[in-house]
Amino acid sequence: MCNQNTSHSIARVVNIKLSAAMMDWNTLISAKRFGLEEFHEKRQENRSEFQRDYDRLIFSAPFRRLQNKTQVFPLPGSIFVHNRLTHSLEVSCVGRSLGNDVAKVLLERHPHLHNSFIGEIGSIVSAACLAHDLGNPPFGHSGERAISTFFSEGKGLALKEKQPNGEQLSPTQWDDLTHFEGNANAFRLLTHQFEGRRKGGFVLTYSTLASIVKYPFSSSLAGNKSKFGFFTSEEGSFRKIAEELGMIQLNEDPLKYARHPLVYLVEAADDICYQMMDIEDAHKLKILTTEETKELLLNYFDESHKEHIRRTFGIVSDTNEQIAYLRSSVIGLLIKECTASFLENEASILEGNYKGSLIDNISDNPAKAYRTCAAASIDKIYRSRDVLDIELAGFRIISTLLELMINAVSSPEKAYSRLLINRVSGQYNIKAPVLYERIQAVLDYVSGMTDVFALDLYRKINGNSLPEIS
Repeated sequence: MCNQNTSHSIARVVNIKLSAAMMDWNTLISAKRFGLEEFHEKRQENRSEFQRDYDRLIFSAPFRRLQNKTQVFPLPGSIFVHNRLTHSLEVSCVGRSLGNDVAKVLLERHPHLHNSFIGEIGSIVSAACLAHDLGNPPFGHSGERAISTFFSEGKGLALKEKQPNGEQLSPTQWDDLTHFEGNANAFRLLTHQFEGRRKGGFVLTYSTLASIVKYPFSSSLAGNKSKFGFFTSEEGSFRKIAEELGMIQLNEDPLKYARHPLVYLVEAADDICYQMMDIEDAHKLKILTTEETKELLLNYFDESHKEHIRRTFGIVSDTNEQIAYLRSSVIGLLIKECTASFLENEASILEGNYKGSLIDNISDNPAKAYRTCAAASIDKIYRSRDVLDIELAGFRIISTLLELMINAVSSPEKAYSRLLINRVSGQYNIKAPVLYERIQAVLDYVSGMTDVFALDLYRKINGNSLPEIS
């Protein structure tokens, strides 16, 4: 299914038939807002409810903080590379294209949906893409690992046992901590009522929230993959959303649902962007040579397409511009491939039994090129010295902050504990009566930090940096 054949592939599956035992687009796409019993009052404006989700996220403080959170490479640097914010914006653009392309065909395929919100899929996916990384802690994926291993291997392991005051974490609460997951933390950030804040968190639409949860099951089902979609504290919230949207429940205890269909589009947008942009960043940082980068990206195309790209190179001589053009061409191809993959598998997605991701089910040549890029990223990018150095530093910083803050909420009567607790924003319920809630408040605080803030606090706590005294 090469680039030029994708439209034909989509056309072939327009008449696909859906069975009764599946999710329904009419209920899956809902403008109801979480935290409100009814729809918002109708406004005299051109924005849809889902576009309002997008705008609400763009103007939020957690989204702004993404500009100082590591994506892959250390921040800041003399050469600008992607951070979590620029990555999220690019994923949102790709997600909008995927959603719009899918919606167009779905409306042709199912004429009865013309009076539904199906035409808003692009807006929903775009908003969900903006929010997909909001729950990630500082220092990239090493931040997630640092939190998980603090409890599974580090000093936090002592919290598994009954505490001197008789408090003890339940097995499901312990699973939440030892499998800490940024995706579940994003769902908490968006739905939890923090101190002094309104009910429903961001009060986003049910469909946008459901589209964010890649792993719609509890932490006890995470296993060695350490992936799950909601903490024990948010299980009721996710259940409410899933039932409202008619998502298929696969298991009751532990709770597990089939994915909301739009999750596949959010995931595909993320898969496309992080793979392509990490390679472009690696080229700018000279981790990959120009020849290596061109070869990796040209592999996606057949010979006729390669020839067209080489002719363009003859017109555009700037090397970085050539790589940018090549990258954009690959993104365009992968958007068409993933759109076709979604549409071809609509029935199994709605039945809740689709396996893998959309990028896993694209046609042979692009799939092979994608796997080659992934292997090169692991070998030359994610294991490069600069990336490993930031991961090591981040691991140490987060582990230290967690140790001190957990000790403080476990023994709040101590003088040093009071100093630390008083430093935490009032929106975090750091003085909650339940141990699990106090630990969650610490994780809310630490995971919300930017790289710079976490480093600055670490230095101050260790006496390496003192505030100026006038």
